[in-house]
Amino acid sequence: MPQRLALTSLLVADYDLAIAFFVDALGFELREDTALGDQKRWVVVAPPGSANGLLLARAVGEAQVSAVGNQSGGRVFLFLETDDFARDHHAYTQRGVRFVEPPRHEPYGIVAVFEDLCGNRWDLIQPIRSGH
Repeated sequence: MPQRLALTSLLVADYDLAIAFFVDALGFELREDTALGDQKRWVVVAPPGSANGLLLARAVGEAQVSAVGNQSGGRVFLFLETDDFARDHHAYTQRGVRFVEPPRHEPYGIVAVFEDLCGNRWDLIQPIRSGH
């Protein structure tokens, strides 16, 4: 049986604030929001048309709470590909997404780093496809 990564877990401080950011600011779809009891929920968001998504996990306990917004030690660890960098960069900026650097052209594509509501760093990237 082939393997694939299905979900990436992202620690958040609050489910509803995280849902609002991903759906309203980034335009993701809310794929699932199921109560699990004891104030836990199974919350999955994903870009439209994406096979994979993010499992938004509310931080519990000191270690998890201290990792919210810094799951990768300040490095970019989530990469959001787009087919139209200018469109998405403009829309995100208009919706209040904070870019930490201006867009730049690299040999692999157009990219800019932004932060999610918790401070995790993402690349918004329009890769250069071979043959173009």
